[in-house]
Parts: sequence; C-alpha cells; structure tokens
Amino acid sequence: MKVYIRPIGLTDSPQSEEGEAIRLGGGLVYASRFALIVRDGGRVISRQRFGAPEMQAAIAALPDALAADAAEQWASLRAIHSPIACGQRMLRLDQPVVMGILNVTPDSFSDGGQFLDKPDAALEHAHAMLSAGAALIDVGGESTRPGAAAVWEGDEVKRVVPVIEQLAAAGAAISIDSRRSTVIEAALAAGAHIVNDVSAMRHDARTAEIVAQSGAPVMLMHAPGTDGDLHADGSYVDVVLDVFDALRERRDAALAAGIAREKIMLDPGIGFGKSLAENLALINALPLFHALGQPILFGASRKRMIGALSNEVPAHQRMAGSVMLALKAMDAGCQMVRVHDVAETVQALHVWRGLRDAALTDFSQLV
Repeated sequence: MKVYIRPIGLTDSPQSEEGEAIRLGGGLVYASRFALIVRDGGRVISRQRFGAPEMQAAIAALPDALAADAAEQWASLRAIHSPIACGQRMLRLDQPVVMGILNVTPDSFSDGGQFLDKPDAALEHAHAMLSAGAALIDVGGESTRPGAAAVWEGDEVKRVVPVIEQLAAAGAAISIDSRRSTVIEAALAAGAHIVNDVSAMRHDARTAEIVAQSGAPVMLMHAPGTDGDLHADGSYVDVVLDVFDALRERRDAALAAGIAREKIMLDPGIGFGKSLAENLALINALPLFHALGQPILFGASRKRMIGALSNEVPAHQRMAGSVMLALKAMDAGCQMVRVHDVAETVQALHVWRGLRDAALTDFSQLV
C-alpha cells in the first residue's frame, strides 16, 4: 500500500485561516485542508479530508509503514528550499522564478529553426529574455516534440556549446536541456550551471555520474517513454499518483547516485505521453508534488493542450494560454516556470506577487 498527502484547500495567507495553514514549499502559497489518500495495487482504497491541525493525529493513526511515509511527506510539504547557485548568481526559491527557453534546433514545435546556426540571433534573443526578467536561460539542441527526428550527440554539442560559452561569459545563469551525457558534460564545461534532463537520467547511464561529480543541480522530468520516444507507453491507472510515484523513484535513484537532495528539482512533464485530460488532472494536482520535498519546475508553454482548448490555434498564438498555465503553477507553489513568452510571464508574476504581498499584510483578517 502507498499513502499520499494532497493539499486540497489553498489560501492566500495563514491569517485568513487563523494560523491553521502551512506554507507550501517555502513559498508564498498556503494550504489549510488536505486529502490523505491510501491506495493498494493502483486502486484508491481510502480518501479522508483533514484540516492542518488534524494531520498529525491522522498520520499517527495509519499503519506503521504508511505513517512513516506520511510523516515524511507532511514534513516535505513544509520544506524550505535553499537557493540554487549558478556561478556568481543565486536563484532564490521563496517565490517563482522564470526560465526562458532558447531552442537551438531546426524542428522544435514553437521556434524550430529560428536560432539554428544563427548564434548572434540566439544570443540577442537570450539577452532580451534576461532583460525582460528571466532568471536563467534553458539552452536545448534537440527537439523532444512527438515524432521529432533523432539528433546525433555531436551535432547537439555543436549547437549548444557556442551559445552557452557566450552566455556564461556575460554572467547569465544557464541550464542545459539534454538527456545525453556527452552533451551535458560539454555544456557544463562550457559554463552551464544546471542540468535539465527530460528523461530524468533514464536515457543515458553516465548522466547520473556526471551530475554527481560536477555538483550541478539537476531537473528530473517525468516522461513515460524511453530511448527514442519519450511520449510512448503513456498508460496510467491514476495519472496524478502514478506520476508522483515515478518522480519519487527518480528522486531516490538520483540520491542513490550521490546527488545531494538540495540539488534535485522535479517536473511532472506536462505534454509528455499524456492526454489532454491527464495533463489537466496533473495541473490541478500540482500542490501534491510538494510532498516529494523538492522544488517543482513547471513547463507547459505553448504546448498542444492549449491549442486543443483553443480551436487548435498554432503554437505562436498560444501566449495567453501559456501565461494562464504559468499563473496556475504559481498558485500551486511551483518554484520555477519554463516559458517562451518571458516578458508577459514576468509581468504576470509581478502582479501575482503584489496580490500575495497584499494578502500577507492584510491583518484585518485577524479581527
């Protein structure tokens, strides 16, 4: 049997619940009510609802093995995450930060070919994202859209390394979006600070060793497929709990490989081997993933689910939907959002932060 603690009642401030709320993931989001879920063999056999003050007693009433896991999840929901060091820059995780996407590829679904073999254009776009408020730039040299052609790792290195070197020289915080150890090794040597592996280090056995030895933070994304097609084999009993279990397994594998816990971020993998309904279920359940005790990366920018809900508009016309999903992730306490439309997302973040600050300083709720 397995147990899960899912926050189901979010609130703008702890004082609105007279202090009977917890701070999720060390951020600006608070939860006051929770579902305590037990499942056996994939089937949910128990779901009970409790307020924050009742959770300790509810956990203690579980069988011993489940109680230990639930107690760890309860502590993880309230974990405060250390900043991420990126050279001389520090990415604080007590509020959401924006990651700007830079695809140096011929066939990415939204901007494929726009910056391939155009280093000046790529750097100009990266600096524009940084000026607009991106905290870091995610550089990728391989498209992971459904049906994308395989890329030789040598070509991937040639695409990403020159851009990373120049961004590093300019003092930018950089992540490398790759699942190949050779590319990751070259990118880290060129000045990248963070590894963003969409295969969660399943694609290449050397990646975990390289990440552990380098001390670089790593982002582990859920995708059901392996090897050539990350979108394959997307079959779930309960997509939310299945993805939770899969991310827990990859977190534990990273820990076993010698990667420090504070260096691990998790990504539920929106759009990877999941139907529209499954993507929506995951997004609505994002607060649950704080129970894994790691910062959460959320990436749904311009993805097909937005088109599916908007008369199949093409990728370049999905900015409004992308910002809406980024705000949903912020409301769930996600620490990082990965986006194409940086300026618009940062503006939305500033307004979101203003609303949060106003709620936290509204002490009239205590009267």
